[in-house]
Amino acid sequence: MERKTVISLVYGRVVLMDSISYLTPEETGACVVSGSHGGLSSARYALTVTLAGVVFNDAGKGKDDAGITGLYLLDTVHMPAIAVAHTSARIGDAADTCDHGIVSAINQAAAARGVRIAMSVQEAVMHLLRPPV
Repeated sequence: MERKTVISLVYGRVVLMDSISYLTPEETGACVVSGSHGGLSSARYALTVTLAGVVFNDAGKGKDDAGITGLYLLDTVHMPAIAVAHTSARIGDAADTCDHGIVSAINQAAAARGVRIAMSVQEAVMHLLRPPV
């Protein structure tokens, strides 16, 4: 069953979805916190909509960093992308990712918005939603 939670903040919307495959055009402009791994297949879903940013799980990173390679694909369209440590949040659980996730990997677009390794997801999302300085 598709599960999405929308949180409206001062600077924009955060949409929690357990799987990035639930993404629709309704999420355009939002920051999506997903429970999905950050591999290429997940990034391809994110490419279908213009997002303020997207959060994935690093899934333990895996062989050749396969669990986060999607972050670098999203850099090609300047979409900020973040992965959280699989030890900080349950894979497939966006609410747990939002509440407990700790950033373990970022792409250049996220770094340019002020996101840093070891930030909480909540802090990182605020960087992604704030207007650029």
